[in-house]
Amino acid sequence: MKIVYVITRSDTMGGASVHVLDLASGAQKAGHEVIVLVGGKGVFVTRAKKKNIPVISLKFLVRNINPFKDIFAFFELRKHIKVIQPDLIHLHSSKVGILGRLVAKSLGIPAIFTAHGWAFTEGVSAGRRKVYKTIERAMALFASRIITVSDYDRKIALSSGVGDEGLICTVHNGMPALELDSSIYQNSASPKMIMVARFDEQKDQVSLVKALALLQDVPWTLEFVGDGPSISDAKQLVTQFGLGGRIVFSGACEDIPMRLNSSQVFLLITNWEGFPLTILEAMRAGLPVIASDVGGVSEAVQDGRTGILVARNDINKLAEAIRSMLGSSEMRHTMGTAGRDRFEKAFLFDRMLDKTLSIYRDVLK
Repeated sequence: MKIVYVITRSDTMGGASVHVLDLASGAQKAGHEVIVLVGGKGVFVTRAKKKNIPVISLKFLVRNINPFKDIFAFFELRKHIKVIQPDLIHLHSSKVGILGRLVAKSLGIPAIFTAHGWAFTEGVSAGRRKVYKTIERAMALFASRIITVSDYDRKIALSSGVGDEGLICTVHNGMPALELDSSIYQNSASPKMIMVARFDEQKDQVSLVKALALLQDVPWTLEFVGDGPSISDAKQLVTQFGLGGRIVFSGACEDIPMRLNSSQVFLLITNWEGFPLTILEAMRAGLPVIASDVGGVSEAVQDGRTGILVARNDINKLAEAIRSMLGSSEMRHTMGTAGRDRFEKAFLFDRMLDKTLSIYRDVLK
């Protein structure tokens, strides 16, 4: 097969970006011809080239709605697709999911869209949910198949009138296994916690800082990995609560596996999610997880077995969960080991790749 993958932005490496590179690399190793198209010339392009994945940067494809650029992006994308003549197009992220499906329809090429969390999910403002729900209902007519990364997302799509049972299928995210010389010491006197996430409206680092301000009587440190527009709010709050000596902001990092491997607890406090790859990375590293119970998170984290799930925006419950995790090295070890086992049984990359390639073959029939 000749497959074109398209994703909106190259300036940051979120879960969808990692997913696309892993998937393109896996399909390429399986003997398929692969080309990736992406907006801009950022870090995504650099990483694609390191993996020897052919990549084309698009000048007009940007994340924010811009009628002028979006029209040009449509024709730019169509021009490249027409030259490449792929067997199918696999689209990732909302913006290119719309433009790409219109391009595919105009050229008579099958289009598959992966929703890495719907823009009309719980946690998004009511006004935005209404607008995006209407858009996705219409755009479902232009897709040969829609892949959701969680059963939660599949259910809310169907209940919202986006597609039907035959159009939408779930393929949980997967990640390659890693063999690390583990340095996790769960009996550490001062456990190190880590949260890996971009600082934006989707994530909720602020609530985590507020919860930690209630736990100054117990030993701990926290590393925030990631950057983004709301990082200044979190830094200001850390200063306000006098937590500067215990919370570190490391910015965007490329050595996430090593940083996880030197931590004892993973946190993902967020307003909405699809099926976050960072949680799978933490489980792969043998870390217990404390996370917001949103989207498909509960399909990865088994509450009370591999981690603790907390309702969105419940700062007191979050503080209680962290306190209990910090207070028991046995709990951290037991949950971390169970999480590692669950990752190996359910979320290895080859499993995801096989399911995705099977969908490609089915669509091409």
